[in-house]
Amino acid sequence: MKRLFLLLPLLFLYSACTTTQLIDHWKNPDIDYYEPQKVLIVGLTSNIEARQKFETQLKKEFEARGSVAMTSLSLFDPSLHPEKMTKEELQQIEKKLVDDGFDTIFFTKIIGVEDKIQYKENYHEYDETYRKFADEYLMYQDVFYNPSYYESYTIYHCETSMYCICPTKERELLWKGYIDVVDPTSINESVTDYINLAIAVLEHEQLILPKTNQIKKEKDELVN
Repeated sequence: MKRLFLLLPLLFLYSACTTTQLIDHWKNPDIDYYEPQKVLIVGLTSNIEARQKFETQLKKEFEARGSVAMTSLSLFDPSLHPEKMTKEELQQIEKKLVDDGFDTIFFTKIIGVEDKIQYKENYHEYDETYRKFADEYLMYQDVFYNPSYYESYTIYHCETSMYCICPTKERELLWKGYIDVVDPTSINESVTDYINLAIAVLEHEQLILPKTNQIKKEKDELVN
């Protein structure tokens, strides 16, 4: 939670008008700096439209920072795998990724869905000490008479993991983040909010290059 506290200024920047909230995250203490060269992006959801938008948009973000990126849908389309993949099949895929020069897997999935209900009106401003029965009954009788008295919304609890699959070392977890998507109404909006937040945290943790650094790097290479 200490790392989360250090991110508070960044979180305030991304908290306005967004559907996503960073709940917690963890960075491998043995990794100070990381620059992914070739990334496989996996968004595990049964909603193919959301998965395609997520993976494609995130692919562009990695490419804008100098990484080569590939979406999982272009590598193993779930429609071509009617049955669950086995551990052996996944190990074969991982071996092929290493052989093809991949060094990073960025894996996002939904780990829980929670339905919430809240009062449409906030009564905390009312005087608690002098309230009478009649006043309180009148205040809350909409519970029975007004079906729209409650506001329901859904929270999707998501988890994103970033793995190093470098051939010279053991497969290891670089970073894990827990992000809530609150009451999504638009796939495009939620995908954009999620990616912006995740990228901002990864930049802060020096696990990907900021775009400005990539531009400077390309200019230096041209000069030299």
